Amino acid sequence: MNQKQKKMLIRIFIAAVLLVGLNVVSASGWIKMALYLADYLIIGYDILKKALKGIVNRQVFDENFLMAVATVGAIALAIYEKSGDYNEAIAVMLFYQIGELFQSYAVGKSRKNISALMDIRPDYANIETNGTLEKVDPDEVETGSVIVVQPGEKIPIDGIILEGNSTLNTSALTGESLPKEVEKGGEVISGCINMTGVLKIQTTKEFEESTVSKILELVEDSSLRKSKSENFISKFARIYTPVICLLALLLAFFPPLICLVLGNPSNWSAWLYRALTFLVISCPCALVISIPLSFFAGIGGAGKEGILIKGSNYMETLSKTKVVVFDKTGTLTKGVFEVRGIHHAKMEETKVLEYAALAECASSHPISKSLKQAYGKEIDRSRVTDIEEISGHGIVAKVDGVTTAVGNAKLMKRLGILYEECSSIGTLIHVAIDGAYAGHILISDVEKPNSKQAVCDLKKAGVNRTVMLTGDALGVANQVAKELGIDEVHSELLPSDKVLEVEKLLNETSPKETLAFVGDGINDAPVLTRADIGIAMGAMGSDAAIEAADIVLMDDNPTKIAKGIRISRKCISIVYQNIVFALAVKFVCLVLGAAGIGNMWLAIFADVGVMVIAVLNAIRALRVHSL
Repeated sequence: MNQKQKKMLIRIFIAAVLLVGLNVVSASGWIKMALYLADYLIIGYDILKKALKGIVNRQVFDENFLMAVATVGAIALAIYEKSGDYNEAIAVMLFYQIGELFQSYAVGKSRKNISALMDIRPDYANIETNGTLEKVDPDEVETGSVIVVQPGEKIPIDGIILEGNSTLNTSALTGESLPKEVEKGGEVISGCINMTGVLKIQTTKEFEESTVSKILELVEDSSLRKSKSENFISKFARIYTPVICLLALLLAFFPPLICLVLGNPSNWSAWLYRALTFLVISCPCALVISIPLSFFAGIGGAGKEGILIKGSNYMETLSKTKVVVFDKTGTLTKGVFEVRGIHHAKMEETKVLEYAALAECASSHPISKSLKQAYGKEIDRSRVTDIEEISGHGIVAKVDGVTTAVGNAKLMKRLGILYEECSSIGTLIHVAIDGAYAGHILISDVEKPNSKQAVCDLKKAGVNRTVMLTGDALGVANQVAKELGIDEVHSELLPSDKVLEVEKLLNETSPKETLAFVGDGINDAPVLTRADIGIAMGAMGSDAAIEAADIVLMDDNPTKIAKGIRISRKCISIVYQNIVFALAVKFVCLVLGAAGIGNMWLAIFADVGVMVIAVLNAIRALRVHSL
């Protein structure tokens, strides 16, 4: 409980004790009224202040205005009737403040999950200077600098380990409780906590481009993207409150005037009391507070599980997902390629591999990395000139002055070079040297161990159709799809072809259903943007993909997709429950209050009681671990 909540609790306690005392100790006249007014101001001065501020700023119709008018009116009515009964006005304000305190505590509890993400921001980075460690602001560390991370410290910036090995706690980023072992040459991302050994890390990004900065930016922006439900509640409250105030005025004055015209004067104070009760009942706190809180709790709970949802609008869209489209490499597979063989070589196999590795020296594509790794020697980039990358085809470059083409069958067709087919399943990298076919290199990717389970979980979660889009050959694509249980495959696609395929699938999808695309590469960014909901692999995915996506999986685990869908559906279910419950109770109580059957105590339940129940229900959105 924070300081503000403690002060409110003290005020509630003092006001409650004073209210009980005034009902036990006998007092009368001006003294009694003064004591009750003092009690009322103790518990309600901030509500009166907010109501007055709203009137001054021409933002009159909110819950503070309704509570102020209702309670001040009840006190004025007691003075007018000389009844001396000020209990109801103070009790309404007292219980309202108890509800506000409860709501504040609930929001604080759900905020802890978001705060846990915010705590991943490192305060400093260690740079070694003259044998001593100097703490500097992470923003001041340039790319390529060497930083030292000691046990217990957070890794401030993404980089590669130059010295040391250790165990990292990645739970704040991925939701994964198991520690991760790292060693020299391994990549590390910012926000993880170094648990054991000392690490020397060469930074690969500036702090503002590092993983931790991207996450914090996404978290901060998530509250700006409101769902249709939240926008509906905002619009509803703007119309609802003025209408309620008008109805309350009509209830206070119209029936007595009708009775007066008909020659049967009515008790005006009784109708005014009904109108004041009507105002308290009508207060839309349950909706205005519980709906955003439900989304906030859902986003926080998902974040704790390593599923970063950029806004409540994406939470709502994700809940309707019935079609999931996957990229293959890096999404369903590890993106770790290995050279399996060199076939139909027209020269020494090592020479074919050497030319291919040199031609691919400037590329960071996983296939390029596998060629360079299989070559096993240091790449002399001075031997390579005139590098031209042809999207979806491959690379053409001059190696030792000789034109070398490395790519798929499309590249060979484009260059008019006859190439050899291969019966083996895998990715074929054709190599042509000086216009003549030199052979092809067989490379295969490794499936992620949880990809099959991810597809199975999606079907259990109610996803009707799973599709895989890939630039790989049909044989490779079909084999992967068959092993993973994917319904539909589209292969040999260029990045632009993937967008077209997604658009076709969108046209085939019902308007009430949504399509999600899952990818990780730079070439997936356009598709992630085009889909109803874009999901990016965050740990190893490209910055462009993470930026374009609506949801980021921080540990690259595809099983989190189904979990994210289940979390979103639970959250949306809670939102609808609160809307239906609050409106139903409000409507019944409004009718009872207008008919004179309900009093201020019914109004307290209809306002504070419904709000507390709705907030309690909203907090359930935090509990997502077992989903």
